[in-house]
Amino acid sequence: MSTLQVRDVPDDVKQILKVRAAAAGQSLSEYVLHELQELTGRPTLAELSARIEARGTYAPTRSAADVLADERAARR
Repeated sequence: MSTLQVRDVPDDVKQILKVRAAAAGQSLSEYVLHELQELTGRPTLAELSARIEARGTYAPTRSAADVLADERAARR
């Protein structure tokens, strides 16, 4: 594993992280590592946009009204 050092963390940010770590029953390092893992597990908006763009467009062959009409007819 690597080591990551973060400089110039504002005092209020560090204090909030310490309080949250204590509430979670974790050390500050454990808490920050967990939060970083959570953060990197979620795609950014740019990544989501790229995924959506890569899918291309969808052109439905039937209108929503037709689909609903068929569903209603099938229930009768």
